[in-house]
Amino acid sequence: NPTYLWPGIVGGLIMGVGFIIGGFCPGTSLVAAATAKIDGIFFVFGVLAGIFLFGETERFYDLWWNDSYYGRLTLMDWLDLPTGVVVVGIVLMALFMFWGGEQLERMVGAGDLKTEPKFRYVGAAGLVAVAVAVLVIGQPDTAQKWTWLEPEKAPLLVERKVQIEPGELLTNLADDRLRIVMLDVRPEHEYNLFHLKGAQNVSLTELETMIPDIHAQQAVNTVFVAMSNDEDAATEAWKMLTAEKVPNSYLLEGGINGWLATFAAEDEMLAMTPVDAPADALGYAFPAALGDRYFASFPNIHETELEFTPKIELQVPRDKSGGGCG
Repeated sequence: NPTYLWPGIVGGLIMGVGFIIGGFCPGTSLVAAATAKIDGIFFVFGVLAGIFLFGETERFYDLWWNDSYYGRLTLMDWLDLPTGVVVVGIVLMALFMFWGGEQLERMVGAGDLKTEPKFRYVGAAGLVAVAVAVLVIGQPDTAQKWTWLEPEKAPLLVERKVQIEPGELLTNLADDRLRIVMLDVRPEHEYNLFHLKGAQNVSLTELETMIPDIHAQQAVNTVFVAMSNDEDAATEAWKMLTAEKVPNSYLLEGGINGWLATFAAEDEMLAMTPVDAPADALGYAFPAALGDRYFASFPNIHETELEFTPKIELQVPRDKSGGGCG
């Protein structure tokens, strides 16, 4: 989820104060109200009133509500620390807060800690052990994630279910209901010679570092299409996207060479010459490096007869459904 810093801080404070004063979270308040507990009923009415007031007044501070946008910002990004270190720190901080709460109960509420279950120490030790394990084991990189997913996802490549034809890509580019993100993973000099209009030039190394930003711009109608001269580099890019759980990821069948074979004949500006080229190399010689200023960079779909087998199926990313405070 994207981070809106100050709205998040203020909203967290409001919700936190409500939890402390009311003694409920939204889920437990519904349970209390269902069992006819007066405090739970009042808490639920308060939540509903707050939702109503927010909906009626949000337009007055809409600019602030969407202010201080930081994209996908995690504690690891903010602190520039490994995930394991952050996990250990959070667990220790949480245990310290629980310990502090017990001490306050002992001093203010005259609570007797000797009557508390000893198993809580076992639970605390278990949490610390799990956190330390996360620190020691570390986080898997993209290559390791693909190794885990390969038995499930590799057949999609073999059966060519994720290689979309040039005609399907052009058709979906013209569909304003979809947002097509084209990732051109060729070398920059080949990208400058010719590329599809709107395609982003990124190397495979850069693509791996872009994954957090790609996750941040995900939407139900967003489709990611990797492309190279043929399919080799694009296939590696697709593996990265798939390993990182980026939904709606595809690659261009035949690559740029296949696109040119389909559409370049109609481009009078493009006096290109087919050349013998090694695998995943540009198979044409261009008269000039015009990038996307060729007609073939974005042909007129209404002047082109397209036949293809549709393969794009939008996948809706779903979070785990939860109750209570989840």
